[in-house]
Amino acid sequence: MKKFIGVFLAIILIISQSTLVFADKNGANLNLKCKSAVLMDVTSGKVLYEKNCHEKLPPASVTKVMTMLLICEAVESNKIKLTDEVTVSETASSMGGSQIFLEPNETQTVDTLLKGIAVASANDACVAMAEYIGGSIEGFVDMMNNKAKELGMKDTNFVNTNGLPVDNHYTSAYDIALMSRELLKHEMIEKYLTTWMDKVVVGKKQATIGLANTNKMIKYYNGATGVKTGFTGEAKYCVSASAKRGKTHLVSVVLRGETSQERFKDASTLLDYGFANYESVKICSKDQKLYTLKMRKADSEQIDLVAKDDLGILIKKGESKNFTKKIKVNEDIKLPVKKGSVLGKAMIYQDGKLIDEVELVNNKDIEKASYLQMLKRLAQDII
Repeated sequence: MKKFIGVFLAIILIISQSTLVFADKNGANLNLKCKSAVLMDVTSGKVLYEKNCHEKLPPASVTKVMTMLLICEAVESNKIKLTDEVTVSETASSMGGSQIFLEPNETQTVDTLLKGIAVASANDACVAMAEYIGGSIEGFVDMMNNKAKELGMKDTNFVNTNGLPVDNHYTSAYDIALMSRELLKHEMIEKYLTTWMDKVVVGKKQATIGLANTNKMIKYYNGATGVKTGFTGEAKYCVSASAKRGKTHLVSVVLRGETSQERFKDASTLLDYGFANYESVKICSKDQKLYTLKMRKADSEQIDLVAKDDLGILIKKGESKNFTKKIKVNEDIKLPVKKGSVLGKAMIYQDGKLIDEVELVNNKDIEKASYLQMLKRLAQDII
């Protein structure tokens, strides 16, 4: 077990609201009509409200949240580029349902296909991208399920990339919130999710296809940031809807609404409840310097440790608490150390109780000091 040196920085954050105990399904009566729902804080992942949120249900096209997440990860890891040309297969062009009418053997850029998925819920574009990234639909579905496990989505099993009706394809409102939260971390997706209307040119005849966002909340809900709608006869009307006001970013998920209007009303009700009662306070941002580590045997004696991820605390409006941030750094750090290695953590306490933490990583490689550097330091110590 690693030993830790406790480096206690008594940084008291005077915050104008408080509490990390959130409303459960009995904490408020929102009169939701849907079968299952959840409201989650995007920054912290805390659940503010839920209704049967772990019930396994078909998600229809909300499945595409995971498809878009894997596309974003592939782009940001440089596995693919938005300008890459993707050849459309017979399988992709035959999907039916919501589509952008791709034809076999035509090529489209990743950018165009992602736009088709995010705005028009295009099933054909989903399959084209799945085959391009995963090598096959089956290979991409395996990636989807592996990512679901990584995110802690315990109520989920994916069978296809787009949510068209098929046996044993299910998830839950809670799991959809988890993957929606993860998708929203990728800044590149925002322009696609918030596009209201656009167009693409497809096919041999270069036909112009108009796109209109299936998520109508993008048009009318204040601060809407995404993410995806869905409908099949079995799943009925579903939506994952997110919005941001100030620093507070929330996502609401509604499954099995009876009508399209009902799903949007329930999603709006959840978001309204969240914004009226809670607000998020950002403790630190990803890559923000939180501590300077002194290492005599390293090439650089002072090493900046930065937050591995954003860290935010959701607090109730109308209350006030003090938060204390404490830093713990690993004692037995062995050189050399690659950039991005976890070397400690920052912990947030409320009333003496640990309520959240974020890992600390080095923002550059750490090499051993040379023999000459060590001699110079020794000489300076003597002087």
